[in-house]
Amino acid sequence: MASGNGKSDTRLMKGNEALAEAALRAGMQAYFGYPITPQTEIMEYLALQQPNFPGVVILQAESELAAINMVHGASGAGARAMISSSSPGISLMQECLSYMASAQLPAVIVNVQRGGPGLGTIQPSQADYFQAVKGGGHGDYHLIVLAPSSVQEMVDFMFDAFRLTEKYRNPAMILADGALGQMMEKVTLPAADSLPKTNAPWATIGKPNSRERNIITSLFIQPERMEKLNLDLQEKYRQLQKEVRWEELQTEDADIVLVAFGLTSRICGKTMNLARERIKGRATSPHHAVSISIRCARKAGGTCKCISYGRDECGANGRRCSTGSQWKMPCTFLRTDGRNDSIAGRSADKG
Repeated sequence: MASGNGKSDTRLMKGNEALAEAALRAGMQAYFGYPITPQTEIMEYLALQQPNFPGVVILQAESELAAINMVHGASGAGARAMISSSSPGISLMQECLSYMASAQLPAVIVNVQRGGPGLGTIQPSQADYFQAVKGGGHGDYHLIVLAPSSVQEMVDFMFDAFRLTEKYRNPAMILADGALGQMMEKVTLPAADSLPKTNAPWATIGKPNSRERNIITSLFIQPERMEKLNLDLQEKYRQLQKEVRWEELQTEDADIVLVAFGLTSRICGKTMNLARERIKGRATSPHHAVSISIRCARKAGGTCKCISYGRDECGANGRRCSTGSQWKMPCTFLRTDGRNDSIAGRSADKG
């Protein structure tokens, strides 16, 4: 079904395809990618739709390295650019992501996570949490990170990601997983071209006589320039804290807190409803992954007796939260260690 009819509509769609449709409706101008399971449908869907969007660039590059550097170039020319991959492919892009953060170039990166380390498995995972929220590459930088928990949020967060990346001139990542990418749900798609394009006076689109030449670089030989950039970036990240959002469910009287992000938060929500028949529990669901879990846990820490962190492989998210906490209480990490086929594959560690 062709996009771009100027109206919102409701469909039953696979997560990857819904995200791709949302990118087109959000006004994406350039997409570069390389196939890898479980996100390849994003590129396939965009390629099928491309004839309906003449002027939008959809290109399969020869590698993930080539693709992310093409995003760097397109963004530098002022285009609304995007790339998608899965965990091993995202790892290959880290050098260029560091360059883009330093050059303050906006772009959307989609990571439909799969299990690792190494080539790992094609099964869904949340093990890229640390890589995403810490930036992933070298240097002192951060990405904007949005973590959807449903196919609808994959659509909604695509609009949010383009809005935030252009507002703050900072790369933004949608941190999904293979289960979300492959599952089908009913979604409401916004109207096409409903997200205005932000002006980019910094872009390298030719030099008129009325201004100085625009230069995009991540190289700062003079130490005072490097220091100024880092101070500016840190101020930007402080401003980004205003964008942090999460959802709380039945938080008033809980003894046990379940903290999770992405698809796992939906499982925790159901678990909470079942648990409240016997004990008091509540759930928090981070939508914007940077530092959110710590914020949720700190807010809960004064009233609850135990915090449990839902699956993100070997408990990286939970260890991060408990390390940043300012109180003493039991912390439990529920994990799968790469196995997603049954509850019997899950294990628990106590912190």
